[in-house]
Amino acid sequence: MLYQIVALLLEVAAGLLGSACLLRLYMQQQRIPFGNPIGNLVFALTDWLVLPLRKVIPPVGRWDLASLVGTLLLKLAQYGILWLMTGGALIGVPVMAVFGVIGLVIYGLTALVIVYAILSWVQARSPLADVLNRLVAPVLRPLRRIVPMVGGMDLTPLVLLVLLQIAGIVLQHALRGVLGGMVL
Repeated sequence: MLYQIVALLLEVAAGLLGSACLLRLYMQQQRIPFGNPIGNLVFALTDWLVLPLRKVIPPVGRWDLASLVGTLLLKLAQYGILWLMTGGALIGVPVMAVFGVIGLVIYGLTALVIVYAILSWVQARSPLADVLNRLVAPVLRPLRRIVPMVGGMDLTPLVLLVLLQIAGIVLQHALRGVLGGMVL
């Protein structure tokens, strides 16, 4: 029971902070200004980790590698603490951390698309909707070339959500395959 509680708390903390680091990375890559409620939240959650990392990890072009490394370190800490509690195989911790970061990308994008879709129905002209549109549009653009409008409705967010769910399933099976092949 204690393990489950600690695992849940670590998943929430690493998920929230790691997602904020990934969002920071993506917002900088897309050149979205941070002077909005999302940007302020991202800075508040990630400055303590990303700013010290930037002193040793420079950006590569528009990619803020310090944010990516910060996410990986959070996932390493999460699985490292769980490893200490169980005494499992240490070799699996870095592998699980990498898969955890990929999972955060999938789940974070899923959340962005869901909030984007809801706001497009309810508050299409809010400042938050504009930021979300700028975050989601680059991912939806290739799908919009393939998926036609149906009765004036844009179904690309739905198609993207299905594809993200499939990616999550593939990721889980890949993780089981990789960890199953390791000597634990």
